Parts: sequence; C-alpha cells; structure tokens
Amino acid sequence: MFSVWTAVNRVSRSGQVIGEQQRATPYQALKAITSHAAYELFDENLKGTLSEGKLADFVILNQNPLTVEPMAIKDIKVVQTIKEGQTIYHFQDSAQ
Repeated sequence: MFSVWTAVNRVSRSGQVIGEQQRATPYQALKAITSHAAYELFDENLKGTLSEGKLADFVILNQNPLTVEPMAIKDIKVVQTIKEGQTIYHFQDSAQ
C-alpha cells in the first residue's frame, strides 16, 4: 500500500511534495500494481484482474483505498492474501 500511497501523494520522507503534477489517482495507482503490471510482464492472460480462468491472486484490505483520505492510504492493512485460490496469509487480531 505504500507504493500506492507514494504514487497518489508524491510526498518525500521530509514531507515535501515532489512532482505534484505527476500524482496518480488511487484507482490509477491500483491499476499500476495489478493489471498494468501483469501486462508489462506479458501475464495479462494469467493474472492482473479477477476473471474466470485467471489465477485467483488478491488481497483483502481493512479499508477501501478509493474512499479513504489519500494520506491515509499507507495505513491500510492487508487482512488476507489469496494466491491461486488458497489463503496464504490471514491477519489474526490478538484482541479477538
């Protein structure tokens, strides 16, 4: 999520905005790390989108990066990771 946050906000570690005119929308940033990345690797027929016949690789997040404040995107947590249809990571809340 930090990569998405960086593309959307373009903020340096010191808090300075770098390349404000090159900011992406959250949707554009998510596509860059999913369907566009698969296309760049010539894997668009296998992954990058959730479609019948493709690998079921995806994550479940605790918040929607399309609706949170842009500066909060980096705080979004992965709740579950699914790879080829199988759960390979599931967050266990110790408070439960």
